[in-house]
Amino acid sequence: MQPDDRPAIWVGYGKLLKLFRERAGLTQQALADAVGYSVEHVASIEQGRRPAKESFTEAVEELLGAEGALAVLQNEVDLAKLPQFFQDVAMIEADAATRYSYDTQLVPGLLQTEEYARALFEARCPPLPDEQAEQLLEARMRRQALLGRVPTTEFSFVVCEAALRCPVGGPVIMRAQLHHLVRCSELRNVELQVMPLGYGPHAGIHGPMLLVETVEHRHVAYFESNGEGHLIADPRKVSLFAMRYGKLRSQALGGEASVRLIERIAGEL
Repeated sequence: MQPDDRPAIWVGYGKLLKLFRERAGLTQQALADAVGYSVEHVASIEQGRRPAKESFTEAVEELLGAEGALAVLQNEVDLAKLPQFFQDVAMIEADAATRYSYDTQLVPGLLQTEEYARALFEARCPPLPDEQAEQLLEARMRRQALLGRVPTTEFSFVVCEAALRCPVGGPVIMRAQLHHLVRCSELRNVELQVMPLGYGPHAGIHGPMLLVETVEHRHVAYFESNGEGHLIADPRKVSLFAMRYGKLRSQALGGEASVRLIERIAGEL
């Protein structure tokens, strides 16, 4: 990563890490040995070229006596792993009381298995550098903590049947992904519906959408295509998305019928 490409939070975390390390009288090599990382890894974090994982932060917090000064930055460090266009949405999503989405081609990121998500990142065009793909994968997996956090967020996922029939990663990975969807549908705060291909034109025919209501009752809508995201805060426009989504939920299969279809598709793989 070039210096100008480094997220500011990674740079700030790195400088703070270096400060605590030097106060403790440790070299980079000594710190690396103590926490079980390579010295190159520690140097990259201090220089803001690589983000610290949560496990790294926990280890150095204890070793250096940082008293939470590094841990308090971890969420922002992880957030900066996400594509720039999605970071604002991720911040709003983290404060969501309700989160409703419609996905047309792929399983929603919050419901993806690690193997499925990895296969998606490996299929990017142009190809992603290995380190960047790993960072994106880590960020996606970490976001999934939203499903089980307290206070609870209410989720509605409507997924087009086409997304369930696209064998991302091959039959074994896709079958595991479909079984994971069924398990996710059993969560008390998750409603999962499938929009069947045979329905014909419906309220979501023009593409995916995401609607979020924050705990402060702020309403936003979001959609993306080909790596470009569009965040919408205009109440009149958000209301139109909400109307379409409400109609879409009434057109999609109910929860039990959706699970039966997912299980049938898994059985066909």
